[in-house]
Amino acid sequence: MGALGQVLLVTAAAGIGGTGLGGTAACLFRRDSSRMVSLLLSFAAGVMVAVVCFDLLAEAAPGRLTVSVLGILAGYGVTAGLNRTLERRERQPGKSGLLLAGVVTAAAIALHNVPEGMVIGAAFAGGEAGSGWLLAVVIGLHNIPEGMAVSVPMAAGGERRWKAAALAALTGAPTVLGAALGYAVGAMSPAALAVVLSLASGAMLYVVFAELLPEAAELWQSRLPALAAVLGMIVGMAITLGQG
Repeated sequence: MGALGQVLLVTAAAGIGGTGLGGTAACLFRRDSSRMVSLLLSFAAGVMVAVVCFDLLAEAAPGRLTVSVLGILAGYGVTAGLNRTLERRERQPGKSGLLLAGVVTAAAIALHNVPEGMVIGAAFAGGEAGSGWLLAVVIGLHNIPEGMAVSVPMAAGGERRWKAAALAALTGAPTVLGAALGYAVGAMSPAALAVVLSLASGAMLYVVFAELLPEAAELWQSRLPALAAVLGMIVGMAITLGQG
């Protein structure tokens, strides 16, 4: 199996495996792991920030600061715009409102999984296999609650549980497409790699600060999620800097 094949396999495990696991868990168990999910989201957010700052942007920014800044803003803006557009559709009333909410959530997650995959692909393209593996693990973990977010309203809205879990798993498939794009573009030249890394960094920073941390705070009003985020940053920093 070639390098690209390995990247796609790793990304599929993180994307499809993570959301599928979350969807299945949500169908098998009744809730109330909100505190654990909050800590998990916070820790994953901390690791992502560390990887973005100490690895992805450390690779992209030297000599290309303007490109990196513009790429971060563009990646953040595009991801925010896609999520905002899809959130507006969520307000449609109807008999199967819960089912619709699940479908809309699935579409939103599927779309923002593309830049997440790009992060993994770009890391591998830059020769940072360790970072690629770390990002795949972290993204896979953060995909678990996303899979839950898809399957819970679908199952509550009348969809069969196995089908809700399967649809949750499918929302992770675009991660593989993103990984292929990130790897292909990032492998072209150092300039292209800088663009991809900064775009992916902006997208991931949006996910961290607009989704993961607010969701974690809403799930558990405590200081422990903040500590989990700090610990995540320390772990992410130790792993990324320990490679060099």
